[in-house]
Amino acid sequence: MASRTLPLIVAGAVLLLILGPLALVALQAQGGWGADWPVLRFTVLQAALSATLSAALAVPVARALARRRFAGRGALIALLGAPFLLPVIVAVLGLLAAFGRSGIVNDALALLGLPRLSIYGLHGVVLAHVFLNMPLAVRLILQGWQGIPAERMRLALTLGFGPRDICRHLERPMLREVLPGTVIVIFAICLTSFAVALTLGGGPRATTVELAIYQALRFSFDPGRAASLAALQLLLCAGAVVLAGLVAVPPGFGRGLDRTVPFAPAGWRRAMDAALLAGATLFLTCPLALIALRGAPELASLPPAVWQAAARSVAVAAGSAALTMTAALILALSPLRWAGLVATLPLAASSLVMGTGLFLALWPLTSPDALALPVTLLVNAVLALPFAFRILHPPAQAVRHDYGPLADTLGLTGAARLRWVILPRLRRPLGFAAGVSAALSMGDLGVIALFAAPDAPTLPLLVQQLMGAYRMDQAAGAALVLVALSFGLFLLCDWGGRHGSDL
Repeated sequence: MASRTLPLIVAGAVLLLILGPLALVALQAQGGWGADWPVLRFTVLQAALSATLSAALAVPVARALARRRFAGRGALIALLGAPFLLPVIVAVLGLLAAFGRSGIVNDALALLGLPRLSIYGLHGVVLAHVFLNMPLAVRLILQGWQGIPAERMRLALTLGFGPRDICRHLERPMLREVLPGTVIVIFAICLTSFAVALTLGGGPRATTVELAIYQALRFSFDPGRAASLAALQLLLCAGAVVLAGLVAVPPGFGRGLDRTVPFAPAGWRRAMDAALLAGATLFLTCPLALIALRGAPELASLPPAVWQAAARSVAVAAGSAALTMTAALILALSPLRWAGLVATLPLAASSLVMGTGLFLALWPLTSPDALALPVTLLVNAVLALPFAFRILHPPAQAVRHDYGPLADTLGLTGAARLRWVILPRLRRPLGFAAGVSAALSMGDLGVIALFAAPDAPTLPLLVQQLMGAYRMDQAAGAALVLVALSFGLFLLCDWGGRHGSDL
């Protein structure tokens, strides 16, 4: 399998890309965070509200999915995974189409004689975070429900437990294990949600730390303050990661026999479950459907800048996915225990903090605009590494244990070992991981916002620029292209992994 040299080289490069910018940020940070207290307070407040609401809304939806079996249930669960790959700027544009000043919700309120609502500010940021993170919370909590052993449920039904008794003795203990970790994970995600704050926040009362970093570099050009804010953001992210580790609780139900025991109470509970699932589906699909309806007629008349930006995004996504897969495969095949720690370290660093460090490193040497695409490619590759590693690590270790001794006996090393032993057996997870990495890179609106020149944006940045210029129809058309490219790259990579794989 992979020698120790390659993992050491990859680990060194990853650590250099993460710790180098962080060290520059720490060295140039000026401290004096007293004036940034409102920014810090808003960042923590919106993340706490978003995490709490996402988890609270996800609990009844997950319970309805665990209870019911119906046609399309698998498709609905798959739909819940879509927001993870959906570019954030597209989700925000969809929410504007539904809840914005001229959206269908405000139009309905106007017809009823009620005042229109504004989506900008704290409530808009929270709404967008709930839209993006409630599906993740549903998936996590649904796993908790599915983890209740069938024997426990069968015993409860044998003893004549009703829905309230089952909730008290089985469901509440499960939620006490699952909910804290779910809330903390979403809280950490919302701390680093730059695109939502950029489009729906802003102003002295609705600015997050990452948005303040962007404003300090792009508007006031104050690298010292940007470094101070980046250090503050780093402390926030590190605190959230440590907190997530502290609240992780091992499962307390034990193992079952992997059988399911149907528990689907009838009556008003059946109607309530149906209403919850219908509401969640409508909430997730309505904004995207509005973008499709508004953007489809604009596709034929989109300006050339949209297609040029799309080409830049595809190039960055392809290069980023290639780098991520190379590093993830080498680390996943490594027998070294610290390889997993290095691969998951990027979770503690946000793209804006890394981008600020790289900006401080490059700015005295050259114009950051000239290196916008390479820097974005590198940062995206590093940030996607934890997800690709988690997908590849279990099957890669299985290949190493099952086929490593035989390959050693046959003298298969290097490229021959990769071609005849590793790639045929890891083709499926490699394709899936490459698709996830490419889709995440396609939708990135972090580092590119710091580095890119106004006339050379990637597609997510161009969509944001069109929204800022109130060219909403063209923004919807460009967003539709972005969604098609993101999911197209994911499906193409996933299909490439599955096609021809008979192992």
